[in-house]
Amino acid sequence: MGATNHTAVVEFLLQGLSENPQLQGVFSALFVLLYLTALAGNGLILMAICLNPGLHTPMYFFLSNLAILDIICTSTVLPKLLEILMGQGSTISFGGCMTQLFFLTWILGAELLLLTVMAYDRYVAICRPLHYHTLMSRSHCALLAGSVWAVSGVNTSVHTGLMARLTFCGTNQIYHFLCELSTLLLLACGPTNLNNIMIIIADVYFGVFNFLLTMLSYAFIIASILRIRSAEGKRRAFSTCSSHLLVVCLYYSTVIYTYFLPGSDSSTENRKVVAIMYTAVSPTLNPLIYTLRNKDVKVALRRVLPTFSK
Repeated sequence: MGATNHTAVVEFLLQGLSENPQLQGVFSALFVLLYLTALAGNGLILMAICLNPGLHTPMYFFLSNLAILDIICTSTVLPKLLEILMGQGSTISFGGCMTQLFFLTWILGAELLLLTVMAYDRYVAICRPLHYHTLMSRSHCALLAGSVWAVSGVNTSVHTGLMARLTFCGTNQIYHFLCELSTLLLLACGPTNLNNIMIIIADVYFGVFNFLLTMLSYAFIIASILRIRSAEGKRRAFSTCSSHLLVVCLYYSTVIYTYFLPGSDSSTENRKVVAIMYTAVSPTLNPLIYTLRNKDVKVALRRVLPTFSK
């Protein structure tokens, strides 16, 4: 075992969603549908934004980044889950597990940061409209988006590196359908104090701090909207941020439930359900939320779809 850096466990066994063959068939069909819908929806959002100059604004630039994150998130988790459900193998190599952990942690952290940046964009648009083009210039938007990817990339590199140095010498059964930090730490034989400290720091920064910043932005936004005298003005102002607020509530509710839920055997199934929410359901619903509640995106999609149907 010396070739694996003292890692006795060279592969892990992922737990599926159900042992019932009939339910596995239902789950397989459901997750194929969710995966294809997420890919199609987010892909259409990207095409609509790229092919329509009218959508080349900061808000839609950040929305395109969100669509990319959602595509990567579902592609990181759902193919392996479908493989398990279809009985093609529930094992995952140590390297494959670390790779899934890296990308999943990267994407989840980046999405939390991006939602904060999108809230800031809406704050500037509604509360400081005269300075919007200066504060949200193309270079500033590129810097914000680049920082989102880079900061989360550094975070996931630290966590994955710390996880890879641990020794796994007991059971290789992961009581989840994916590789995540908390479930893998339960299988480690050596000390995990540093891993736990870094997880707490990351949770405070990515979860608590960014959540507070997002809520602060919306506190200013709501206060600014209430000062608008006309009902039409209030409706138009709120419509520009209602979709994002809905996505924020959906995403944070699942993430907070996952990472603040006590780790116990009774919560294993709950964790699976919540993980499905933020890795499959949320990426599928996000394009629908932004499409159904955004007239500009609807118009852009109508222009895109006839082009590809010719």
